[in-house]
Amino acid sequence: MLGARAPSTQSVFISVIIPAFNEEKLLPATLAAVNRAREAFCQRGWESELVVCDNNSTDRTADVARGAGATVVFEPVNQISRARNAGASVARGDWFLFVDADSQPSPELFAEAAEAIASGRFIGCGATLQLDVPGWWYHALAKVWICWSRLARHMAGSFVCVDAAAFRELGGFSDKLFAAEELEFSARLKRLGRKRGQKVTILHRHPLLTSGRKIKLYSARETLSFFLKSVVRPRRMLTDRDKCVLWYDGRR
Repeated sequence: MLGARAPSTQSVFISVIIPAFNEEKLLPATLAAVNRAREAFCQRGWESELVVCDNNSTDRTADVARGAGATVVFEPVNQISRARNAGASVARGDWFLFVDADSQPSPELFAEAAEAIASGRFIGCGATLQLDVPGWWYHALAKVWICWSRLARHMAGSFVCVDAAAFRELGGFSDKLFAAEELEFSARLKRLGRKRGQKVTILHRHPLLTSGRKIKLYSARETLSFFLKSVVRPRRMLTDRDKCVLWYDGRR
């Protein structure tokens, strides 16, 4: 096993990549937050870019992204993995930072990610989450996910930061999965990290603010049914786009 890398003193180029399908409503706030947060990289003398993948949207998603200064790439197949991979295919960074189109990272979170990158100890990092909806029940569930995520070092798809060379070596996110692709990717990234003497970490000092809209759009019965079926028959559920309705039925 190789020893951990020494802390980096060199400039790093960061590509922030956002997959987006019919997100003209929430995307402006996300892009504004990302552009503010990128100042954390500027303060280190690092360059960054913003890439948005228009995942076959039928609204003004692409126009909104261009208006915010993003490079826009089009992916015709409506799938989260393909959208992220398409964004990465045109990204120029040394590191890729994937942020969902309904999430708002803070400058402090990006600064924390920059610290992890500069340390040389990590091959990738995720972040804990803070939902933007009220309700103790929802936040209790979020805390369960956070505890499990930090323990297992599995990254939530709304914030995945990864060494670009490692991402390419792994072939990106699996295009066989229509959901839970970030968990499968996290497992592969951890294995590669062990070979390199590096780890995956979950940043927790500054949680990512992310939308709880699925809680509003889907009943508890619909959500629970999907997750129970995914646990019992994960391959059958997660590889079938029509069964992953929480992501692909178009509700916004």
